Amino acid sequence: MKIGYPSRTHAHTALAPSREAHILRALGAGPIHDGEWAEGTWSVQPWHSGPSLYDKWAPHRAPGNKAVPSRLDALASATALANLHRSGWVHGDVQPAHLIMGSAGATLIDLGLARGGHVPARWDFPYKGCLVHYEAPEIARSVLACGTAEPTRESDVYALGASLLISATGWRHVAYADDASREEQRQAIVDKPHRPVVIAGELGRLTEAMLSYHPSDRPTADEICAALMLAM
Repeated sequence: MKIGYPSRTHAHTALAPSREAHILRALGAGPIHDGEWAEGTWSVQPWHSGPSLYDKWAPHRAPGNKAVPSRLDALASATALANLHRSGWVHGDVQPAHLIMGSAGATLIDLGLARGGHVPARWDFPYKGCLVHYEAPEIARSVLACGTAEPTRESDVYALGASLLISATGWRHVAYADDASREEQRQAIVDKPHRPVVIAGELGRLTEAMLSYHPSDRPTADEICAALMLAM
């Protein structure tokens, strides 16, 4: 169950549970229930069991561990994203905590910021970026310039690359101080190159491509899946 209420910085968080419920129903998920309460909206949806990608790859972040992260996990994550993109939606908030690694593959959760199909105006709100640790340069630049942005398949792919990198290494895609403001973090993403991708093999090559600065240089989610399957 999700309870929405205005956060310290964003009033739209009160609407997110019902917005997500509408999107999940549009995608054919169920059973989904939602409604309103004094502070905002609420929703109930099926629980997905399993660790997040970040938790599952925790052993790879241990000192001295040189094992290559599972390409099967990466493929499951890319497949979940590719399926969403084929449905006509973009996620807008891809991060390791939103990739649940179950026994039958990965589930991409938390679609409250997704864009693609119709959302009733009563629940809709502008996209103001996501968790900055996974934000693409073009999203960060737009949020800095005008406070909003438009998530795309390409920015989702960048976020997947940033998710793989931090899950495998513990490092954010771009270096900035832990106590930096959101504006400083976003400016670093706009101005700085991403950290070196120190993941071996095809998975590292693909992660590097996902983190390309220019959106047109990034592979699609389907292309990532195809390359990972060839590398198995």
